[in-house]
This record gives sequence, structure tokens and C-alpha cells, in this order.
Amino acid sequence: MIHESGTISVSTENIFPIIKKWLYSEKDIFVRELVSNSSDAISKLKKLVSIGEAIIEKDDEYYIRVKLDKEKRIIQITDNGIGMTSDEIKKYINQVAFSGVKDFVEKYKDKTDEGQIIGHFGLGFYSAFMVSEKVEIDSLSYVQGSKAVKWVSESGIEYSMEGSDKVERGTTITLYISEDSKEFLDSFMLRGVLEKYFSFLPYQVFFEDVNKEEEETDKPKSDDKSEETPKPINDTEPLWLKNPRDCTDEEYKEFYKKTFFDFTDPLFWIHLNVDYPFKLRGILYFPKLRNEIDNFEGQIKLFYNQVFVADNIKEVIPEFLMLLKGVIDCPDLPLNVSRSFLQNDGYVARISNHITKKVGDKLKALFDTERENYYKYWDDINPFVKFGCIKERKFYDRVKDILIFKTINNEYTTLKDYLEKYKEKHENKVFYVSDENQQAQYIRLFKDNELEAVVLSSPIDNHFIQFIEMNESGVKFQRIDSDLSESMKDSEGKIDEQSLGEISKKLEGLFGQNLGDEKLKIRVEPLKTKSLPGMILLSEESRRMIEMSKMYGGALNIGDMYKEEETLILNSNNNLIKSILEIEDKEGKKDDLKLICEHIYDLSKMSHKPLEPEEMTKFIERSNSLLASFALKD
Repeated sequence: MIHESGTISVSTENIFPIIKKWLYSEKDIFVRELVSNSSDAISKLKKLVSIGEAIIEKDDEYYIRVKLDKEKRIIQITDNGIGMTSDEIKKYINQVAFSGVKDFVEKYKDKTDEGQIIGHFGLGFYSAFMVSEKVEIDSLSYVQGSKAVKWVSESGIEYSMEGSDKVERGTTITLYISEDSKEFLDSFMLRGVLEKYFSFLPYQVFFEDVNKEEEETDKPKSDDKSEETPKPINDTEPLWLKNPRDCTDEEYKEFYKKTFFDFTDPLFWIHLNVDYPFKLRGILYFPKLRNEIDNFEGQIKLFYNQVFVADNIKEVIPEFLMLLKGVIDCPDLPLNVSRSFLQNDGYVARISNHITKKVGDKLKALFDTERENYYKYWDDINPFVKFGCIKERKFYDRVKDILIFKTINNEYTTLKDYLEKYKEKHENKVFYVSDENQQAQYIRLFKDNELEAVVLSSPIDNHFIQFIEMNESGVKFQRIDSDLSESMKDSEGKIDEQSLGEISKKLEGLFGQNLGDEKLKIRVEPLKTKSLPGMILLSEESRRMIEMSKMYGGALNIGDMYKEEETLILNSNNNLIKSILEIEDKEGKKDDLKLICEHIYDLSKMSHKPLEPEEMTKFIERSNSLLASFALKD
């Protein structure tokens, strides 16, 4: 009969405070460690069977069972894997688990609990003591003639070993949960932790709540035998492990909805299937973003041999891909290392670059072979693509030729095609609209003159515009209300210089006197469109500087500096503007002239931006006065 007790020689008391600090934000990690060990034990046995080193019954199915007994404060984890002999327990539990412990302590003693370590595999069995006041191991090796052995420790430092009454091959870990970890005795919580980490483990995982089973023994038994068959909590063959050729669209959509609890179909997806120079499997989904990039959070689940590690590990997954949803399983990743190490690891960089390449290739394939679908997806995916270009130069280089822009005529164009088509009219400028409703007057003016502008209305577009200007020589973006194209002017109806000077002088005086805005610039131009009396232009540079000032809460004090760049354009081909010259010198018409000029100015501003509350109040009062004057007219 085996009977042994002793003290592990390594100073293990030094490691527990560090582990507690390390696991502070994810205390449930002990579940992952112990069940992962069970999975490894089964994998080892399968390997021995495959090479003829072990023999088991043909119908022997591998399993992992997690049993909860809340009343006894016990959690048990059982597998039918390789098992251990007493000598192996001494080697793997009493010694190997603590080989290098001193190095571990020295390396991580100053680390915080803020996710410094990406993975925790390797710490393994001793994580059990973070939640337990006592831990037992009962194990029976696969080796013929082996005797079962029990290992018990109440501290992780002192242990005892003796014979066990276990008769089935494999290992059972029994945790006697401590008072400060009793939350794990909640059935709903424990099952949730198992599903979090092991929804796709390659071996069936069963969960049993002993107390719940006892409660249901008093209920009438169902005649349906299928209800009595326990069901695993996991899918042992996740979709990402299958050959893409064998997967249907419905399977991809079903997997997406089940994994991410999103009941809206994804737009499309990328199935990653790499064996060299590293192993990588996964599926990346493009969800519907609807331009809400500031409020949208994607979710990329990182797995290690079908065991969940963490969400959104930016050291492995390019930051811009965090807007997507997906799963990535990479068993070649170096775990148990600091994130700063991953950031500088060339191997991890190659994985990240490969993922970026595959995403770019997928977008190019859609553009080349499914152009109409690509156009259809663009409203949803363009914030992601633009963000990716800004964040990853390699991604931009891969997709820059397939970046498209929606136009004010509901068509799609690449930057190259737009510049080529309008090079004579636009002179390498790209006119754009940021608010189709607010800038409707300018859009109509463009359409009337057979000009084109693109729609850039998402929150990321301000940054994207500047990015393109920096990376495409000579290209300049200008909002539709920032400049007046020569194509809009009517050369035949141009007013003479003397009249232009008179109008400018009179209007400058009127607006300067009545609005207190001496910085306002006024320019008279003969426009082809005769129905428009006036419009406001604000140079692209000025507007960007003003917006930058607002972005920083006015701290830059540059808004007022550029206000004088706002220009009121008066259309000399408009009848109302022409009439100003005729009535200005008429007796008794000065008040009317003032109202008309103020109204033209406000109407021009309303097409450019919303009026301030005080300005709107005056506009309404003035409108009422003008209507009353018109109604009382003889």
C-alpha cells in the first residue's frame, strides 16, 4: 500500500501571492488550467494508442466530466486520459510543476494585474490552490497492472500520498472550495466559465450539478429517453477546423450567430486555413457597421488548440481588425510571455501580417469578381477599410486601388477614375459632401453644372481625407462649399468692374454696420444658375483648422483666426441681386434694402451651416416682416 508524505522543497509560498496578483482580474483561470490538463491527458493517450504503445477498448469514448456539489463545497474534474502512477505524480506534481519557479517569481514579482501576461498555460495544476482549501488527485494509469494513487494537499506545500479506490483509467481532481471563492459553487456561473473556455474543446465536456440532479429525482420521469442522455456543453468539431470547401453559407451564418449572439447575418467572411510557416485556423466575419465606428466594438476570440485564451489580443491581431468578429486558433503562439514580448516577436508579427494580407486579398477578390456585392457592402465596411488604411500601411498598399467613393449621383468610383474623369473641371481636386441634407443647395448647384462630388459622411472621414492627401501626391480634397469651380461661372454675363466695386462697397457697408462682422468677405460672381442669389464659401484649410480647434475644446484658439476666410458670393445673374442696384438710391427703400441683404446673407448661411439660435430668431422675425410688407403692397 502506497503511503507517503512530505514537503515540496522549492519555496512555493513565494509563488502564491504572485499567482493571486496575476490572476486577480480573471480568477476563473483555474478552470481553464485544470480542464486543459485533462484534455492534454486524453491527447497523450490518443497518441500512444495511434503508435501502438497503449491499448483501449474500441468503443471507449473520451470525455471530461465536471461535477459540482454545492452542499459539500466540491468541484470535481474527471477525465479518462492517460492517468498517472505514483512515480509520475511525484515527478509531474511535486517536481516539474515547480521547475523554474524561482525564475518565474523573479520575472513576474513586479508585474501588475493589468493583463501583462497573454496566456496562462503551463502554470496548470497549482492554480487550483487559488480557490481551494484542499485539493485531491485520484489517478489510475493506462499501464496494465498499475495501482491507483491518491495525492492530497491542503496548502500546496505539504502533501500526502496513499492508495486510491479509483477503478477507471484517468484522473479526478477534487477541489474543496474556500470561503473567498464560493462564487464558483454557483451552477450557472461555473457552467458559464466552462462554456467560455471550452465551447470548442476537441473532447466532450459534460457538466453535472449534483444538487440539481437530486432535486429532479422527485419529479415524474419522462418517457422520452433522449432527455435522460446527458449532452456535452461543447462542439468538438468547430467550423474553423473544416476545409472551407466543405462549409456552406448557412453553416457560416449559424456559427456566427451562435458564437457572437448576433442575430443579424454577417456581410461576408474569410476562412483562414494555414499550415506553413505556422499553423493557423480561423474565421473572420464582416458584420454590419453602419458607419457607427465610434460606438462599435468587434470581438476576435483567440484560441490555443481549441481552448479559449482571450478576446482582442492586439499584440497578435492587427488593431483595425478589432472592428470585425471572428475566431483565430493558433497553437504555435508563444504563451506565458509578456505582451511586450509579443509586440517585438518576429514570429507573432508574421502571423499578424498574414492575417492582414488575407483580409486585403478577400476585399480585392470581391472587387474583382463580385463588384455589385462589393458596392452593396461598401456602406457597411468602408469605416473598417478606412481605419485599416490609416493604421496599417501594408493594408493600404494592398487595397488602395479598390477604395471606392459613393457619389452624389448614387454611383461608385475609385479615386483614380474620379480624377481622370474630372481632371479638366476639377484640376486634381476631389470635391466631397459631409452632410447631404445640410449641403443640399451646393449639391444641386453641382448637379446643375454637371459636376460630381463624393459623399464622405462617416466620423472617420476627416482623418481618412488627410491620410489620402499625405500618401497620394497632388491630390487635394475640398468640401463642396469651400470653392467655386470655374465651370459654375457664366463668362457671358459677367458684371463690369465698376458695378462690381459699387455692389461690394455697398454690401460690405450694410453687413458690416448691421451684423457687426467687419471681417466678412463679399465677392460678386456671375453664376450659370440664375435662381441662387447668394452662397457662403469657407476655404477647406480654414474649416479644417476651425474643426480642429473645436475638437480640442477651443484650446488652440485658431477658430477666430480663420473666420475671415468665410466669403459671401453674390450671384450677379440673379434678379434679386440686380434689383439691389436699382432700389439702393430710391427714397424710403433703405430699410427694405437692409432687410433684403440680411435675408440673403442668412439664406446663404443656412445652406452652409445651421443658424445660431439668436440668428434664427432674427431670421424668423425678418421673414414675418417681409411677408407682411408683401401682403400690404398695393
